[in-house]
Amino acid sequence: MKDTMSKEDMIEFSGTVTELLPNAMFRVTLDNEHTILAHTSGKMRKNRIRVLAGDRVNVEMTPYDLTKGRITFRFK
Repeated sequence: MKDTMSKEDMIEFSGTVTELLPNAMFRVTLDNEHTILAHTSGKMRKNRIRVLAGDRVNVEMTPYDLTKGRITFRFK
């Protein structure tokens, strides 16, 4: 039987985009001073939500790899 992760297993943090990288990747500094690599979620890409340096964002991360994440929300 396949044991998949559910959305409840994801960890959510707030942070600030510090750098735009190639291939739609972003360097995000979290509120706890950690720096991670993140990409935008599929719905943000579909709705063409732009993310720029300095934007406040919500980042979703898996507990298995705390160096990568997915941007799920950009604050106005």
